[in-house]
Amino acid sequence: MAAARLVIRRALGWLLLLLAGGGIALWSKSAFAIAALAAAGAWVLFLFFSLYFFRDPDPRVPTDLGAVVAPAHGLVDCVEQVDEPQFLGGRCRRVSILLSVLDVHVQNAPVAGRIAFLKYQPGRFLSALKTASARGNENLLIGIESSERPGARIAVRQIAGVLARRVVSWVNLDEIVARGQRLGLIQYGSRCDLYLPLAFAVTVRPGNRVTGGETVVALLRERIS
Repeated sequence: MAAARLVIRRALGWLLLLLAGGGIALWSKSAFAIAALAAAGAWVLFLFFSLYFFRDPDPRVPTDLGAVVAPAHGLVDCVEQVDEPQFLGGRCRRVSILLSVLDVHVQNAPVAGRIAFLKYQPGRFLSALKTASARGNENLLIGIESSERPGARIAVRQIAGVLARRVVSWVNLDEIVARGQRLGLIQYGSRCDLYLPLAFAVTVRPGNRVTGGETVVALLRERIS
């Protein structure tokens, strides 16, 4: 909500300037008054959209210790094996989640553990519709050493898109997080990637919608029946 208030206050400043000019224009019977009134109506719509966009529901976190929950709300559009050398140190599973402007944009911890790695990478702002945007777009990689599976390393990457030009982290190095705890925020349509060791079996597939902090997206292989 703090982020929502900041965006709304900035937009309000420009609106007040337009309304002031519109008042003068209305007094002088100028067509600018119509533009000012239209801007006021657009700002009201923007106000309600911003409050909706920055909503932050409490997740219903599952209690199964072998489960990994989705780090974000959105549509799974890629499940594959990739190399992640920075934190996992090699081959791993990647679950990529696309967030539209209508999805909740708060990210959640997929497992409980310690924040062992944080790396911000500046970059471009390509469309988040492209799964390759993780390689070139501005992003933040958050590495977690799991306390539920000793030795397991799991990472979440927040990725900016065309509209999402700010990645916000709410955690610090060595901080202990609970499963489902809020990790950060990406402002406006974006992407979030989850990296898992090969010992985990992904339980979602492209086309599935997931809820951050709630939907189980992977399990330890030995727990698969």
